[in-house]
Amino acid sequence: MTVLTPPARRLPPTPVLISAAILAAAALAALLPAALAGDPFAINLDEVLTGPSWQHPFGTDLSGRDLYSRIVHGTRESLLIGLGATGVALLIATVLGFAAALAPKTSAAAADRSVEVLFAFPAVLLALLLVSVFGPGSTTLIVAVGVGVAPGYARIIRGQVLTVRTSPYVEAAAALGHSPLRIFARHIVPNALRPMVVVATLGIGQTIVWASGLAFLGVGVPPPAPEWGALLDGGRTYITHAWWLEVFPGLAIVVIALAATTVGRHLAHRWEGRS
Repeated sequence: MTVLTPPARRLPPTPVLISAAILAAAALAALLPAALAGDPFAINLDEVLTGPSWQHPFGTDLSGRDLYSRIVHGTRESLLIGLGATGVALLIATVLGFAAALAPKTSAAAADRSVEVLFAFPAVLLALLLVSVFGPGSTTLIVAVGVGVAPGYARIIRGQVLTVRTSPYVEAAAALGHSPLRIFARHIVPNALRPMVVVATLGIGQTIVWASGLAFLGVGVPPPAPEWGALLDGGRTYITHAWWLEVFPGLAIVVIALAATTVGRHLAHRWEGRS
């Protein structure tokens, strides 16, 4: 079967294991944040903008809230936004990709033009449009990022469908008298979408960065939610004398994005070896 991704250099096992451990720790923080940190909304006006210490490893914010607790509790929302946006992107891409590859000529051309329009429309403007209509929040952020990422996925799915439908096993199924619907359901759909599991894993880190960037611009989850991009947005005013408000949320975003990308590259390499 034709492989979607270009040949990838084999990653050494240590970075992959470290990345997998980071993702496992992030999943634990998302599922059981109260077991790892305290109340992210607890205000202590006696400890406003306190630097990192044994009591507050990541320091405190303008309201005296523990930044470590807010980052841990924000893991769930940040990961859900990344996973949700990836899911929305895959849903839109599947519809457009299959339509562009299998639909009649007029409908296929319309699907192709739709993908091109999405490519040309800046994701930030789309996010601002959605926020102005639906208001800021996690759902708006998921939809905005998902629509922004979908065109790339749609192009991949379209190319994969075009390759699969001319493959020998599809031609053999047609020669055996299988109906077009059965060929589509049992051969084209599974083989066209299976590689997208690897592609989506690579894209989760991208969607988290996109969502955090939009939240940093103020079009994401409104305060006092401890979403990582919102934490960056809330701390930028005090970066000159409270550097920890930007450094630690930024590190959380970068580390999770790198870990997801590393695991995705490893899965892509293993997929190539089995294809």
